[in-house]
Amino acid sequence: GFLRMRIAQFLSTIHTETHTVYLTRHGQSEYNKLGKIGGNSGVTDNGLEYAKRLADYAANTICKESGDSPNKARLWTSSLRRTNETAQFIEHPEVDVDGDSWLQMSHRVYRNLDEIFAGEYEGLTYAEVALRHKDEAFLRKVDKIGYRYPRGESYFDIISRLDPLVHELESYREPLLIVSHQAVLRIIFAYLKGMDRRESTKIEIPLHTVIKLTYNGWSTCVAEQIYLGPDVPRNDHAAGIAELNEQAP
Repeated sequence: GFLRMRIAQFLSTIHTETHTVYLTRHGQSEYNKLGKIGGNSGVTDNGLEYAKRLADYAANTICKESGDSPNKARLWTSSLRRTNETAQFIEHPEVDVDGDSWLQMSHRVYRNLDEIFAGEYEGLTYAEVALRHKDEAFLRKVDKIGYRYPRGESYFDIISRLDPLVHELESYREPLLIVSHQAVLRIIFAYLKGMDRRESTKIEIPLHTVIKLTYNGWSTCVAEQIYLGPDVPRNDHAAGIAELNEQAP
């Protein structure tokens, strides 16, 4: 039935050629700076500087994995403002690769890659959630992957909306750069590394860092972190999470 069809569809997309996926969060956003959840804010000056450094890394590393000659490469972002501002300096020249004309880093925007929707808690800090909604803070603490924000999403919702993109990702042979958000990238990282999905919520996806994942479908996926900077000061976000955990009953 349905499950057999989905398995057959997935098996038809995978291959054993070595390929790379590059994951990165957007540059520091205004909400990152304030420690707020969700929203659709733009990037800060630090985030804009990261966008320029990411464009340089994309042009000189991702698009030239094999050396000086260009190779085909792809670009995905979420539909939110901060990821598109982070990708704005990435160039899209038309190149000739092995006799084929290719639009380099053609920008594809997917709502599937949007950050987890926090519903009624959009625009709050985690500290504010902990103070105003202690019961919800406790529920999130005991089952983070299954917890659904009031009128919002859970990690399981992210897994569901990423399903069609994973099928497409597996079919690619070209390097792929994904500019997205922490919760979404946690799930993609855990999938490619073969981790238990319940462990995915603990994965740290740092700002202003590219995570390079190399795999071929058979051997263990190898992860490498490339910090591009600039440094950003520790904000209320991490402190808010700690406070949320401390105040939960």
